[in-house]
Amino acid sequence: MSRLIIPGWQGSGAGHWQRRWLDVDADARIVEQDDWHSPKLEAWLSRLDAAIRRTRQPILVAHSLGAVLVAAYAKRYPRNNIAGALLVAPADVDSLAPDHPLADFGDVPLSRLPFPSILALSRNDPYISVERGRLFAARWGSELVDLGHAGHVNPESGHGHWPAGFRLASQLGRAPIRAAA
Repeated sequence: MSRLIIPGWQGSGAGHWQRRWLDVDADARIVEQDDWHSPKLEAWLSRLDAAIRRTRQPILVAHSLGAVLVAAYAKRYPRNNIAGALLVAPADVDSLAPDHPLADFGDVPLSRLPFPSILALSRNDPYISVERGRLFAARWGSELVDLGHAGHVNPESGHGHWPAGFRLASQLGRAPIRAAA
């Protein structure tokens, strides 16, 4: 079972747990975008759709804006071959100032996801409140995992390597992470 790594705004750069995941998981592929700094929903959806169509029953591993992208994808393409999704620290783009670079990405879809999902939420994430994160989990039908005070679950919050993420993703597909050669 393959995992598709779906970064958020700015692409989960070097040292981010998503990029490091690629070094240790032989079955993981990243969904690259043309422009990580000025995301356009339609372009990002197109890239995600192409990656999903090339992958048999993927587990999606999405961070921040990537989690919102997965929800938008599921709303647009409810019939898909996705086995499950790990949605980490979703960005609440609905609460951003109008001049923020992500403000025109689109509203956060609140439709139930047509596949199993886990939403991993930090209590002190600067990009989403606990209340909104709980709402997303409830509306998406996601199992909610409380990460405690984990910031935005990125290198700045001490999550360059994040083994707990492997365990959460493995729960979705019951497929172990296969070490990269």
